[in-house]
Amino acid sequence: MSTATGARRLTTSAMIASFADPGQRTANAPFGHALAALAEQDPRVVGLTADLGKYTDMHVFAKAHPERFFQMGMAEQLLLGAAAGMAEVGLIPFASTYSVFAARRAYDFLCLDIAEPNLNVNVIGGLPGLTTGYGPSHQATEDIAIFRGMPNLTIVDPCDSVDIEQAVPQLAASDGPTYLRLLRGRVPTVLDEYDYTFRLGKAAVLRGGNDVVFVSSGLMTMRALQAAEELARHNVDVAVVHTPTIKPFDAETVLAEVDSDRLVVTLENHTVVGGLFETVASAVVRAGIGRRVVPIALPDAFLDAGALPTLHERYGLATGTVVAKVLEELASTTPS
Repeated sequence: MSTATGARRLTTSAMIASFADPGQRTANAPFGHALAALAEQDPRVVGLTADLGKYTDMHVFAKAHPERFFQMGMAEQLLLGAAAGMAEVGLIPFASTYSVFAARRAYDFLCLDIAEPNLNVNVIGGLPGLTTGYGPSHQATEDIAIFRGMPNLTIVDPCDSVDIEQAVPQLAASDGPTYLRLLRGRVPTVLDEYDYTFRLGKAAVLRGGNDVVFVSSGLMTMRALQAAEELARHNVDVAVVHTPTIKPFDAETVLAEVDSDRLVVTLENHTVVGGLFETVASAVVRAGIGRRVVPIALPDAFLDAGALPTLHERYGLATGTVVAKVLEELASTTPS
């Protein structure tokens, strides 16, 4: 882009900026602080990273517990192999890297070294979905689709700092491997306003509503709650069901909300292929519920590079685009 045209270059900060709204309450590095606090209580907890400590908030743990931190370098397969060995001797490793590297580059090591023997290794994946503007090399838009088919693996897609802080000790206490889609840096604090507690493997109804049911995960639960408030101004009453655990999926809670005459919409920071939408749709079909489910998700495509706010608007993850989609769906299903 030529500056002679008067167009402003995108800066690095714009491409990795927090998805938090201006003025929104946030917590700094909730994963790093939660892990450091857990390690104070449990000497078995160790932290590893593949040259991405600062960018996965593992640096907070490293500073607090340097003797229990292991820098593995740019070697994601070694990272997971070493974590497996540590788990074999009774440690509880948390291994952090970018989601794209865990899912694409080290899949076989996670599958055979960790999941097959059902070891307690917690893989922390940074930059999930569209949380970076650096393009397909860094945008893990298909990580859940890749991992859902792996036996024994628990998949967690947290909404905010509350989810992350409460999830860390539960992941450590659970049997078998887990994969957490990490939100890093200054992470919004949202769920404390909804009488919510993270429970591994469980969904939660955050608000009721008579017209529409949102089933959401990850940062899209924040957008679902914002969209529900905006839709109320259009006299549309929206329920929001937060599903932070994608696998195992809490079909009982979700289907109890889906099985009604309300419009059902799934919202996820992931490709429409193989993620929350298809998880919900599968549960609906298995239960014999004749309901249409409308997905709000990323397209089945390699995405553009750019500033996050621009990309969220372009690909339908912004609050305004969610509201517009719901109003369009309601208008198309309302008898004239």
